[in-house]
Amino acid sequence: MVERLINNKLTSTKNFEGLYPFESKFININGHDLHYIDEGEGKPVIMVHGNPTWSFYYRHLIKTLSPDFRTIAPDHIGCGFSDKPDPGAYNYTLESRIKDLDSLIHQLNINEKISLVLHDWGGMIGLAWAVDHIDRIDKIIITNTSGFFLPKEKQFPFLLWIIKHIKPFAVPAVLGLNVFAKGALYLGSETKLSRKIKKGLVEPYNSWENRIATLKFVQDIPINEKDRSYPIVDHVDQHLNQLDESSLLFLWGAKDFVFDLVFLNEFRRKFPRAATRVFHDAGHYLFEDKPEETAHLIETFLKK
Repeated sequence: MVERLINNKLTSTKNFEGLYPFESKFININGHDLHYIDEGEGKPVIMVHGNPTWSFYYRHLIKTLSPDFRTIAPDHIGCGFSDKPDPGAYNYTLESRIKDLDSLIHQLNINEKISLVLHDWGGMIGLAWAVDHIDRIDKIIITNTSGFFLPKEKQFPFLLWIIKHIKPFAVPAVLGLNVFAKGALYLGSETKLSRKIKKGLVEPYNSWENRIATLKFVQDIPINEKDRSYPIVDHVDQHLNQLDESSLLFLWGAKDFVFDLVFLNEFRRKFPRAATRVFHDAGHYLFEDKPEETAHLIETFLKK
């Protein structure tokens, strides 16, 4: 167990009653410690999480793949057991996340081709890195995420709009009451999560200070050209077609409350021949709803 003093709050990488039995590792990026899991040997597979999850979300996949692959699951700055700096000390933006991922890859001296597993906002982060490093990509598993602007058929979710724009609501609700992380426990999964799984998913966000990233992720979602991350999303959208269709696997929880089948259909318009599996009884937290099935499909795809 590694104990860390983060924002004056003692947080530890517990194994959560055997659910997360991994050795914690850290690298320093511009003065901030980024926590990651690095298990197994072989071809590298990097798992990029979204909001409000962390490397705990990938625990089943790490266990399944690590006997044959080098499985790497970082926690974004502000998430999991990485440092949670004040916004004045770290820019909680898409650009920062992409640079952090690039720094991780460089500091770990990964020179061979990389496979990515992407979920939620981690999809945009990973795809942004991928389209600028096409020659470094082996395969990409894409789950309940986006690589483009909001599809025309979709309305920006009202709750996210409030969090993004109405600071008097967002600050006390997200930072004070932790409604984003706790709400995702009930909206994100179609199965009843056990007490210890719920605890594992929200454990890092145990104080006002430690919830800053869950707020900043939403505030950084680009809706129009005035938003800071708009050019990056536009760049990803314009260059997605550079990806090799045969290198992509789409796994989708059909009952996702945000990234529903409209997003998958947008991907499929761009990659009509890519391998795809839809789970009609699963939601946003696909790897919680279908841990064995998804791990098996990913393992088989990576070994092709």
